[in-house]
Amino acid sequence: MAVPIRTVVAALCTALAATLLTTAPAGAEQREHAWTVTVAANAPCARIALDDSTGTLSLSVTRGGRTVIEPSPVGLVTERADFSKDLRFLRSKNRTVEERYRTKSGKRLDRRVRMNETRLSFATPAGARLDLLVRAAADGVAYRYVLPAGHGDVLGETSAFNLPPDAGAWLGTYRPDNEGQFTEYTAATAPTGTYSPQALFATDGGYTLLAESDLTGAYSGARLAHDKGTGTYRVELADDRVKTDGPLATPWRAMVTGDLATVTRSTFTDDLAPASEVADPSWIRPGTVLWTWLAGGRPAGQSLAAQKAYVDYAAERNWPYEAVDAGWYFKADEWDVTDPDWQRNSWMPELVDHARAKGVGIIVWIHQRDLDTPEERAQWLPTLERWGVKGVKIDFMDSEAQPMLQWYDAILRETAAHHLMVNFHGSTIPKGMQRTWPHVMTLEGVAGEEKRTNTAAHLTTLPFTRNVIGSMDFTPGAFQRVGLRPNSDAAEVGLTVAYESGLQMFAGTPESYDARPLARDYFDQVPAAWDDTRLLAGRPGGEAVLARRSGDRWFLGGVYAGSARKAEVPLTIGSGRWLVETIQDGADGLVRDRQVLRGGDTFAVDVVANGGFAGIACPWRPGVTTCHR
Repeated sequence: MAVPIRTVVAALCTALAATLLTTAPAGAEQREHAWTVTVAANAPCARIALDDSTGTLSLSVTRGGRTVIEPSPVGLVTERADFSKDLRFLRSKNRTVEERYRTKSGKRLDRRVRMNETRLSFATPAGARLDLLVRAAADGVAYRYVLPAGHGDVLGETSAFNLPPDAGAWLGTYRPDNEGQFTEYTAATAPTGTYSPQALFATDGGYTLLAESDLTGAYSGARLAHDKGTGTYRVELADDRVKTDGPLATPWRAMVTGDLATVTRSTFTDDLAPASEVADPSWIRPGTVLWTWLAGGRPAGQSLAAQKAYVDYAAERNWPYEAVDAGWYFKADEWDVTDPDWQRNSWMPELVDHARAKGVGIIVWIHQRDLDTPEERAQWLPTLERWGVKGVKIDFMDSEAQPMLQWYDAILRETAAHHLMVNFHGSTIPKGMQRTWPHVMTLEGVAGEEKRTNTAAHLTTLPFTRNVIGSMDFTPGAFQRVGLRPNSDAAEVGLTVAYESGLQMFAGTPESYDARPLARDYFDQVPAAWDDTRLLAGRPGGEAVLARRSGDRWFLGGVYAGSARKAEVPLTIGSGRWLVETIQDGADGLVRDRQVLRGGDTFAVDVVANGGFAGIACPWRPGVTTCHR
């Protein structure tokens, strides 16, 4: 009789992870129940253990028999039950999750999902019930709590992640707008404090990025609380009490795990999220955007003439969108939005009409306070749709508490109903949102181009942390901010590929682009939606070189921190011969280099201090002299 492959894989996972005490010889004291979840012999393996003497649960993760996460507490407390101790095992159920879906933005548009799932059911001495769902995929492990109705409000989790004290750690200090800088420590030497839940660690089992998925207004956002000297990172909720009035499935606590290339390419947090709520996504169109805030600030936002000039420039470059930031409705506080004629105060309809005639779509900035009630949204959103606005940049949420997450639930559904793409600023981070709501093209949640405190090390860490879990509105291309950014011009061009964003906002001035025609022409080529993504080289805090494919062309973006060097980059984009065009820093500005290489070859790039490069690789044959189209 054939043995099911799941049984074989689980047995191997168990052997690599630990010797289960439940398999002790007859007569030996049984002290714990344990279960394992994995999808393949060399994939991440979760081991869940119930200590029979205390009724406490723990979860550990290994990969190839090596430590990823040490045994870590699992549990939560509600106002009517304590699910962190005295638990009794009831039953388990296994299933395989296989899905295929398509997105509108991200690292690749077509996604395939295969995960094994184990549902473990437990009860407290008083009979309260808790299910623990654990999923394992080739690139990660995740768990969530599922409670029936009647458990009362959630008072907190006892969930935590125990890392080896000497594990490498790249952490961003927690801020409600998720704009903390990423800094390198070890797990134990990080200062006491709270950190972003998107924390990256390096252990014997490879790299692991902690993350959340399927966070909605049914729950509260999380951060990681840490005490210096330990490798423990506790899950701390934004709310002291999470209000619930029925059954509850908490967000997934995800661990994206593998070598650095696997983590960088992973779509695990999207894969865990619910399927799309948008039945017809044909109106959702990623693209590059001329963003005018850093180009001119508030005066530009208040000027119809200036905005028309920006639209004309975008049209000349065939850039599909222009974004109008704060200032275009500068007297909004004085308007009565219940008056159906209030929009007469705006010049926006004239700008939209002008842009439409030029083949450019308009995206508008709006403050969250002007959309925080159903009545305001009922005025704003239909009006913007009627004018022909293509998207909204909503700013200043600055909270991951449950009431704000419930606002997100409402605005996501309503913007989709009015065919408005969304860019969130001062916001949460994606956490699977872009699968469920594919009109969310990008989110800030990052210390981006606007910040004056960024370091080159921070820039090279973002592809391995924040940008792993979803689109990131860093707004590259601000060449005019000399002295306010830590990188070179070639690195700034490379950011448009190194960082993925469904609406890639170019933050420079037309004058700065025209002064750098190689950068400007590259921006004409670079898309904002990708068929595939690969990490060519990198280490957080030192270098990041990514390749993203659109059709038969690969776009290359490299950023580096530290001294000048001759960087060696493996061209691992497929077999055959490739024409590789790169833009590098030269003595008198940007320069272009062309060479023909075979897939798998290594090519050299001259990188200045805190520099980088951008490039395009296309299939080569005799007569092909450029990848530009």
